[in-house]
Amino acid sequence: MAYFTIQKTGCGEYEEKKSRFLGEAIPVQSEDEVQEALARIRKHYYDARHHCSAYVLGEKRDRKKASDDGEPQGSAGLPILNVIEGAQCTGILIVVTRYFGGTLLGTGGLVRAYTNAAKAALTDAGPVCMREGEILELVMDYAFLDPVRYFLDREGLQSEGIDYADRVTQRIVVPEEKVLLVRNGMQELSSGKIAVKSLQKGFYGFDSAEALD
Repeated sequence: MAYFTIQKTGCGEYEEKKSRFLGEAIPVQSEDEVQEALARIRKHYYDARHHCSAYVLGEKRDRKKASDDGEPQGSAGLPILNVIEGAQCTGILIVVTRYFGGTLLGTGGLVRAYTNAAKAALTDAGPVCMREGEILELVMDYAFLDPVRYFLDREGLQSEGIDYADRVTQRIVVPEEKVLLVRNGMQELSSGKIAVKSLQKGFYGFDSAEALD
């Protein structure tokens, strides 16, 4: 099982006929967090005319809601929601704040503007693929540092921390499908002299541009 989400806030802006559309993509885990973020944005942009939004929650993306916040029905909240669902994201709120530029945009113009502002914010946030994995701890002699580094680079695995003492202790986050590969690789690389310990299992973020099945 895997899903896409964001782990940091992203911002984007779009302008249409002097109307400014300020997008913000925010990681959220509950409706309470959604309301807190909306309240913060309304307070910050207190002089704006509209704060349109959409959110999706849950690993199955089954909790969702869109708000036009005074714009014509279906011209703002739904386009924002479509951006989120098109990216297969969850745990996310996107708010697009509009400063009116004096010219009516029509439904088509509004849909385009809210869509583009939402896409810009989502792109800036940088979606990541959350997949099952493990945090593994590697304990090794200093002689194995370079071979292990080469192995991790080759497999696209990042170090999450390293401690230097009498021996080196390194922590890595590994997708579930690569855990056995790492264990076997460490065994072959060191003839069993590198100790591998599982510290924690869970869902972790891995950069990925691939669509989910």
